[in-house]
Amino acid sequence: MNPKRFDYFAPESLNEAIKILAEKEDAKVLAGGQSLIALMKLRLAAPQAIVDLNSVKENLSYIREENGYLAIGAMTTHDEIEHSEVIKSKFTLLNDAASKIGDQQVRNKGTIGGSCCHADPAADLPTALMALNPTFVATGPSGSREISYEDFFVDTFTTSLARDEILTEIRIPYLEQRSGSAYIKHSRREGDFAIVGVGAVLLMDKSNVCKEARISLGAVAPTIIRAKKAEKYLAGKKITEEVLEEVGERARDGADPPSDMHGSREYRLDMIKVFTKRAIKQALGRVR
Repeated sequence: MNPKRFDYFAPESLNEAIKILAEKEDAKVLAGGQSLIALMKLRLAAPQAIVDLNSVKENLSYIREENGYLAIGAMTTHDEIEHSEVIKSKFTLLNDAASKIGDQQVRNKGTIGGSCCHADPAADLPTALMALNPTFVATGPSGSREISYEDFFVDTFTTSLARDEILTEIRIPYLEQRSGSAYIKHSRREGDFAIVGVGAVLLMDKSNVCKEARISLGAVAPTIIRAKKAEKYLAGKKITEEVLEEVGERARDGADPPSDMHGSREYRLDMIKVFTKRAIKQALGRVR
């Protein structure tokens, strides 16, 4: 099936792109196009205008260390994230997530900003990011503003970005020493969307007691969620099999998974428990 007719714009600056978005009531931003183009071909999305960011002269593709945080440009591809040495060493769960997205062709074109703005609750990188307490930087007619991770994802395929704003950067606070992270997903085949995705970050003290835990869950609710009750329970405890069993149970609280061709609601609830325990174990093994 072919997409409906649309106007195509290839602005050469960020300001020009923002101006077009402000003028066109039903416009979509094109980054890597791995989600948007597929939806348009199926006519599940039919924007009147496409604003292609690939000709914008401002560099929106980078991974750089700043004072207190890692900055990732919104046009940075999944492949660049997968092979970044600083991400491999300091934010391992992002490497885990990027390496599990689609196939190599998808990773070559797909971008972290596009994935976040698409806001699919089953997406790998956004799920992993949610365990890192990121800040999203949006640029619009009035300049730039920061959006917390708690406010960015609003609902399925919906973010808090205004119609004339563009996501330009993602900022991730550095983790403390003696921290470890992991992202694991359960899918039918390698590269498929997650049936359940789990991101885990552990901050441990010298006595191997968990100081802080962050657990993010994808594909189990209308948007990506944090397992707050499980996080709270794990803080202040040594991680034993008994503790992990209880964490897995508590991780399911707040989840509202769908039933579909990939698995029933009940199956997904069971898998939350299984894969939360696995992600925590893997994160614990990476603490250093």
